[in-house]
Amino acid sequence: MSKKKPLILVTNDDGITAPGIRHLISIMKKIGEVVVVAPDRPQSGMGHAITINDNLYCDPVKLDQSESQLEFSCSGTPADCVKIGTQEILKRKPDLCVSGINHGSNSSINVIYSGTMSAAVEAGTQGIPAIGFSLLDYSLTANFEHTTKFIETITKNVIGNGLPKGVVLNVNIPKLSAKEIKGIKICRQAKANWQEKFDKRKNPQGRDYYWLSGEFVNEDSGEDTDEWALEKGYVSVVPIQFDLTAHHVIQDLNTWKLND
Repeated sequence: MSKKKPLILVTNDDGITAPGIRHLISIMKKIGEVVVVAPDRPQSGMGHAITINDNLYCDPVKLDQSESQLEFSCSGTPADCVKIGTQEILKRKPDLCVSGINHGSNSSINVIYSGTMSAAVEAGTQGIPAIGFSLLDYSLTANFEHTTKFIETITKNVIGNGLPKGVVLNVNIPKLSAKEIKGIKICRQAKANWQEKFDKRKNPQGRDYYWLSGEFVNEDSGEDTDEWALEKGYVSVVPIQFDLTAHHVIQDLNTWKLND
């Protein structure tokens, strides 16, 4: 008897028609049974936002008559897509959730702002192994072909080996050709940040508004970080957890005189 194909939920934050998710779908169809639930428009930088004060719509779509997978276009955020996908659309818990391929980096501090990674984290909170994939190319005309073998390798390893409870993977791929990429590195998140500023402007009616800009600053010289790996031409894989407790601080805080 042949082994049943894994059920894979595919989502993203760039929208259901973005080239990145279309390429990710094509890869996942070679691995398992695919169901797509993705935003109906770009939702980059939404983090783990969910829809609570508006109607949430999720409609079946057929973007290409030659494609066989079920697809749904959702009016909500990436986290909404995973919630409604697992609770309303799928008949059983998926074996895997993949998010992306994001147009742009989600390495280092970017992970906390990322809708791509928040979709993966949402799946992880439900006990579903999950991976977020990103390409370091922000262009909507980005070439994703060289990502295929790395995504296949990582995905098959997650399906075969599983992931520890409470952990999902953040995968970033350099903007290089397949031949130029040196391999895959397991990394930690670099200690980096955005030094932001707001450009204050006036609209035609004379009202002030602000345009966010800034510079990404990596203050981490370690050779085991995602930023180092990407700079050196490796695919970076960072295991992340959604338990935000600073466990190492609990003992110190317990020395405080809080109940006197």
